[in-house]
Amino acid sequence: MKIKTLLTAILFLLLSACAGSSSAAPSPTPVIAEVADLPQVTFEAPQTPSPEPFQFNLPTPGAEPISGWRPPLYPVPWAMSPYDHFYFIRPVAADQVNWPIADYRYGGIFFAQDIIHTGIDIDAEKGAPIMAAGPGTVVWAGWGLFTETPTNDSDPYGLAVAIRHDFGYQGQQLYTVYAHMDEVIAVVGQHVESGDLIGLVGATGAVTGPHVHFEVRLGENSFHFTLNPELWTAPPQGWGVLVGRVMDEKKDTMRHKEVLVISEETGKTYLVRTYGSGGAANADPYYNENLVLGDLPAGIYKLIIIYDEEKKPGQTWVEIFPGQVTYFTFEGENGFDSTRPPAPTLEFLPALPATPTPVR
Repeated sequence: MKIKTLLTAILFLLLSACAGSSSAAPSPTPVIAEVADLPQVTFEAPQTPSPEPFQFNLPTPGAEPISGWRPPLYPVPWAMSPYDHFYFIRPVAADQVNWPIADYRYGGIFFAQDIIHTGIDIDAEKGAPIMAAGPGTVVWAGWGLFTETPTNDSDPYGLAVAIRHDFGYQGQQLYTVYAHMDEVIAVVGQHVESGDLIGLVGATGAVTGPHVHFEVRLGENSFHFTLNPELWTAPPQGWGVLVGRVMDEKKDTMRHKEVLVISEETGKTYLVRTYGSGGAANADPYYNENLVLGDLPAGIYKLIIIYDEEKKPGQTWVEIFPGQVTYFTFEGENGFDSTRPPAPTLEFLPALPATPTPVR
């Protein structure tokens, strides 16, 4: 009986304890206040290696231009076709406006019918850095380049630099020219690399405002040996170049005719003109062109050629491909053709020595 009474008492105490615990507030989950005492662990995100820079030195970047910002250039030399030759970078860095002024392209006529523009004008602020478009040796630095008279401070090119490059084309020497400088930094005899500072943008010589007049010369460092720089400078990545030969029905080239190039995607209209008359505008030995429009974003474009006031304008569509040349011909009422020129003949290739050098 005593054992039964004892067990009953123990059971009563256990039930009383359970009833008390159910009425009490539950204990809160402990806050991890000790986190500060834990060892600190630093996590590093995986680093993606940066791509190689596009072969010229940029100044300290400023604010992006409000309009017309373009991608970096393809690395030079760049060529999607065996007959292309994008050997040079732009003489103005990529954080500046660095494409030709629309009305001052190669082959244009601005002041008189017999004065042909032999380069491209690149608008830039006075004092902006001008950089070598490729490696070579400075062969002119200062006044008088056009007249070949170093003391001529009324020379139309103003302060200018000319570079003889370390490479040529078809066995002929290549030169580039940079005119209308505010200050010349390079000196004659200096060897420069792509992107080296050679001068500052100015407005010396026959100009209406600060810009860089940029030329490519093949064979001789002369006004009469220029070629269209837009066929020699690397295009922006993802962009292409339109090249055309505009002729009449007799296959005679048409001079100074307006061509409208309209983007089907954005509606933006570009105006370009065929080369003017005169012997100073020279066609590429492969394309034999009289019209070049570079810096076109890849896409579909409508071409409208205004060639005769009494006839309907010629009209077609072309596709611009990234990093490539899109070529067309036009023959008046005979219309357009997109067939590329045939492979060059042997005369197009560099001449071989008449007598091979004996091996010793």
